[in-house]
Amino acid sequence: MPSFRKLSVRRWIRSVAAEYGKTPGAITYIFCTDVEILSVNRAYMHHDYYTDIITFDYSGGNDISGDLFISLDTVRSNSEKFATAFSDELLRVMIHGVLHLCGLSDKSREEQLHMRQAEDAALSAYSKNFK
Repeated sequence: MPSFRKLSVRRWIRSVAAEYGKTPGAITYIFCTDVEILSVNRAYMHHDYYTDIITFDYSGGNDISGDLFISLDTVRSNSEKFATAFSDELLRVMIHGVLHLCGLSDKSREEQLHMRQAEDAALSAYSKNFK
Protein backbone atom coordinates (compact mmCIF):
# COMPACT_ATOMS: atom_id res chain seq x y z
CA MET A 1 0.00 0.00 0.00
CA PRO A 2 1.51 3.34 -1.01
CA SER A 3 1.94 5.98 1.64
CA PHE A 4 1.00 9.60 1.12
CA ARG A 5 -0.65 12.35 3.09
CA LYS A 6 -4.28 11.36 2.62
CA LEU A 7 -5.78 14.64 3.84
CA SER A 8 -3.55 16.65 1.50
CA VAL A 9 -4.41 14.39 -1.44
CA ARG A 10 -8.11 14.63 -0.61
CA ARG A 11 -7.94 18.45 -0.56
CA TRP A 12 -5.97 18.43 -3.80
CA ILE A 13 -8.53 16.22 -5.55
CA ARG A 14 -11.34 18.53 -4.37
CA SER A 15 -9.43 21.52 -5.72
CA VAL A 16 -8.77 19.93 -9.12
CA ALA A 17 -12.38 18.75 -9.44
CA ALA A 18 -13.62 22.25 -8.57
CA GLU A 19 -11.62 23.65 -11.50
CA TYR A 20 -13.91 21.58 -13.74
CA GLY A 21 -17.08 22.51 -11.86
CA LYS A 22 -17.21 19.11 -10.18
CA THR A 23 -17.58 17.91 -6.61
CA PRO A 24 -15.95 14.64 -5.52
CA GLY A 25 -18.19 11.97 -4.10
CA ALA A 26 -17.13 8.37 -3.57
CA ILE A 27 -13.81 7.88 -5.34
CA THR A 28 -12.23 4.56 -4.51
CA TYR A 29 -8.61 3.76 -5.32
CA ILE A 30 -7.89 0.06 -5.70
CA PHE A 31 -4.13 -0.48 -5.70
CA CYS A 32 -3.24 -3.74 -7.39
CA THR A 33 -0.59 -5.68 -9.31
CA ASP A 34 -0.05 -5.99 -13.05
CA VAL A 35 -1.64 -9.44 -12.98
CA GLU A 36 -4.75 -8.08 -11.28
CA ILE A 37 -5.15 -5.06 -13.56
CA LEU A 38 -4.66 -7.26 -16.64
CA SER A 39 -7.53 -9.43 -15.40
CA VAL A 40 -9.75 -6.35 -14.95
CA ASN A 41 -8.69 -5.02 -18.35
CA ARG A 42 -9.59 -8.32 -20.03
CA ALA A 43 -12.89 -8.81 -18.20
CA TYR A 44 -14.34 -5.31 -18.40
CA MET A 45 -12.50 -3.44 -21.14
CA HIS A 46 -11.86 -6.42 -23.45
CA HIS A 47 -8.21 -5.33 -23.77
CA ASP A 48 -5.35 -7.78 -23.47
CA TYR A 49 -2.57 -5.54 -22.17
CA TYR A 50 -1.19 -4.02 -18.99
CA THR A 51 -2.02 -0.46 -18.06
CA ASP A 52 -1.36 1.84 -15.15
CA ILE A 53 -5.00 2.77 -14.46
CA ILE A 54 -8.53 1.74 -15.32
CA THR A 55 -11.27 4.19 -14.36
CA PHE A 56 -14.85 3.08 -13.82
CA ASP A 57 -16.95 6.25 -13.89
CA TYR A 58 -20.17 6.37 -11.83
CA SER A 59 -20.50 10.16 -11.93
CA GLY A 60 -23.76 11.98 -12.29
CA GLY A 61 -24.24 15.65 -12.96
CA ASN A 62 -21.53 17.67 -11.24
CA ASP A 63 -20.81 14.95 -8.66
CA ILE A 64 -17.93 12.68 -9.61
CA SER A 65 -17.45 9.17 -8.32
CA GLY A 66 -15.80 6.02 -9.50
CA ASP A 67 -13.52 3.09 -8.91
CA LEU A 68 -9.92 3.64 -10.00
CA PHE A 69 -7.79 0.52 -10.36
CA ILE A 70 -4.09 1.39 -10.28
CA SER A 71 -1.30 -1.09 -10.99
CA LEU A 72 1.53 -0.25 -8.62
CA ASP A 73 3.79 -2.50 -10.72
CA THR A 74 3.22 -0.37 -13.83
CA VAL A 75 3.50 2.87 -11.86
CA ARG A 76 6.86 1.65 -10.55
CA SER A 77 8.01 0.63 -14.06
CA ASN A 78 6.91 3.98 -15.49
CA SER A 79 8.68 5.90 -12.73
CA GLU A 80 11.90 4.11 -13.68
CA LYS A 81 11.28 4.53 -17.43
CA PHE A 82 10.61 8.28 -17.11
CA ALA A 83 13.17 8.85 -14.31
CA THR A 84 10.58 10.21 -11.89
CA ALA A 85 10.02 9.43 -8.24
CA PHE A 86 7.52 6.64 -7.61
CA SER A 87 5.41 8.96 -5.44
CA ASP A 88 5.24 11.58 -8.22
CA GLU A 89 4.24 9.01 -10.83
CA LEU A 90 1.60 7.62 -8.47
CA LEU A 91 0.12 11.09 -7.94
CA ARG A 92 0.07 11.61 -11.73
CA VAL A 93 -1.86 8.38 -12.25
CA MET A 94 -4.24 9.16 -9.40
CA ILE A 95 -5.10 12.59 -10.78
CA HIS A 96 -5.33 11.13 -14.30
CA GLY A 97 -8.25 9.03 -13.08
CA VAL A 98 -9.87 12.04 -11.42
CA LEU A 99 -9.50 14.03 -14.65
CA HIS A 100 -11.31 11.22 -16.48
CA LEU A 101 -14.12 11.52 -13.93
CA CYS A 102 -14.17 15.26 -14.62
CA GLY A 103 -14.81 14.54 -18.29
CA LEU A 104 -11.36 14.62 -19.87
CA SER A 105 -10.57 11.96 -22.43
CA ASP A 106 -7.29 10.70 -23.85
CA LYS A 107 -8.39 8.77 -26.93
CA SER A 108 -6.91 11.06 -29.59
CA ARG A 109 -3.42 12.54 -29.74
CA GLU A 110 -4.87 16.01 -29.12
CA GLU A 111 -6.81 14.76 -26.09
CA GLN A 112 -3.67 13.05 -24.78
CA LEU A 113 -1.78 16.33 -24.96
CA HIS A 114 -4.60 18.16 -23.18
CA MET A 115 -4.70 15.43 -20.50
CA ARG A 116 -0.94 15.70 -19.96
CA GLN A 117 -1.21 19.49 -19.59
CA ALA A 118 -4.03 19.05 -17.07
CA GLU A 119 -1.97 16.48 -15.14
CA ASP A 120 1.05 18.79 -15.11
CA ALA A 121 -1.04 21.72 -13.88
CA ALA A 122 -2.60 19.58 -11.14
CA LEU A 123 0.80 18.24 -10.05
CA SER A 124 2.20 21.75 -9.95
CA ALA A 125 -0.71 22.84 -7.77
CA TYR A 126 -0.11 19.87 -5.48
CA SER A 127 3.58 20.78 -5.06
CA LYS A 128 2.79 24.43 -4.35
CA ASN A 129 -0.29 24.13 -2.17
CA PHE A 130 -0.80 20.65 -0.76
CA LYS A 131 2.57 18.99 -0.06
